[in-house]
Amino acid sequence: MAFAWKAAGITYNRYLSVASRVVRRSLKEEKRLQAEKRGEQELRFAKWENGKQSEMKSVEDANQHAMQQQAGQTAQ
Repeated sequence: MAFAWKAAGITYNRYLSVASRVVRRSLKEEKRLQAEKRGEQELRFAKWENGKQSEMKSVEDANQHAMQQQAGQTAQ
């Protein structure tokens, strides 16, 4: 017998995402808010130069900065 998520044609990670969302939505308000906060993620990175790590930066902030720079270059 195949796993239900395979039979549905989705990946295991997608299955986990859907299942966790269903569980979070079924919780009472206070517990639901706590669970949603735990589910939030922020991806950070640091560049390494000459064997030393630079400061950690948020990927979201870095992407916004890069888009602003790109928009400034194309406007000129």
